[in-house]
Amino acid sequence: MGFRGAKGLLGLVALALLATGCSAGEQKRAAAAIEVDRPVTLVDEAVRIRITGLNAGERVTVTAEADDRAGTWKGEARFTADRRGVVDLTRAKPLSGTYAGADGMGLFWSMEAPPGGESRRSFEQLFPEQERDFTVLLSATGDDRPAARREITRVRMAEGVGSRALLLKQDKVAGRLYQPPQGTPKRAPVLIFGGSEGGGDYTRPEAALLASRGHPTLSLCYFGCDGLPKELANIPLEYFAEGARLVARQPGAKPGGVVAIGASRGTEPAQLLAQYYPDVVRDAVVFAPTDQIVTGFPDMSKPAWLRGGKPFPEGFPIPYDQVRGTVLAIAGGKDTLWDTRKSSESIAARRGTAEPHRALIHPGAGHALNSYPHTPRSTFSWAADLQDFISMGGSRPADAKARAQAWPEVLRVLTR
Repeated sequence: MGFRGAKGLLGLVALALLATGCSAGEQKRAAAAIEVDRPVTLVDEAVRIRITGLNAGERVTVTAEADDRAGTWKGEARFTADRRGVVDLTRAKPLSGTYAGADGMGLFWSMEAPPGGESRRSFEQLFPEQERDFTVLLSATGDDRPAARREITRVRMAEGVGSRALLLKQDKVAGRLYQPPQGTPKRAPVLIFGGSEGGGDYTRPEAALLASRGHPTLSLCYFGCDGLPKELANIPLEYFAEGARLVARQPGAKPGGVVAIGASRGTEPAQLLAQYYPDVVRDAVVFAPTDQIVTGFPDMSKPAWLRGGKPFPEGFPIPYDQVRGTVLAIAGGKDTLWDTRKSSESIAARRGTAEPHRALIHPGAGHALNSYPHTPRSTFSWAADLQDFISMGGSRPADAKARAQAWPEVLRVLTR
């Protein structure tokens, strides 16, 4: 093409741009595309996110937003597209953002609290039966591109899962029972409870999720509920055994024994159940455990646990000689509340009647490991007796990594 021909062609391009109201420098590219392998998943499941339709080497900012009771949480990361014009979040390392290093779920667990909110709190929603799922809004904005947006759904309590409150007067225990959908194959029943907060409401999200996976699950309250002690003191082990028997009787319960899941102070009764009630409780999962009996709380002059009306003495090493299943101990090496690493190693070294026990030690994690992964959680906990937040050690990235690695191991214990 000669000079005049090229000049004429440029003139036509200029006229076309003027006709659309854009100059060559102002013309915007098409939006990128957000690809998600599974737009609806359980809240503990990872998703694969890819940003496509970019130019090689183009910078793109990807965000994830979700609402809790306090407002909108937001995770953000900036990436460089590969030679195909793609950003695959499972492999791409952020240039900057709320997390560092390749992590396909980094945008989720690294979400930060709403501006002006309490930065030391975790992502908190209504109880699962009130808010069965929530939406995460993904957006991707490249150079001179409009934002691409896509919503995904994170399911906390699957369709068909039922629940009912348990009352001490009529059920002999207090808490909430979650039942899998009708027709679900029978799976191991679960008794789950928390630590010095008393369990009950605290473990309802985990209980609803486990029922969504097919396990009849009882979230047990053992103090602070109607008819129960007001503090962690003089709690009969027989009370926990009653809860284990109740969940074992449910229609969806697979014969063979209950799995007891406890966290922090709740790790003591979880282990004691496996030892003293092996006919009912087969396995135990203990997050941030102790391997010996601790005093009551906050009144340390009282015993925490009773059996046959007699207290377990402080410092009593929890025996394992009658445990017939597996005890899985999960601990963080940076736990600031007590030495859960040492206790977990001690637990793993013990022997029961059959199966070996295991310890999962996460060197950089703290005390707050007792939940499923991929949700924003704090390294602080509210201490009602102090009316303040206390540090539980670790860091958000280390805790998030620990949960992502430990939770599949918990599910393996349940699917024995």
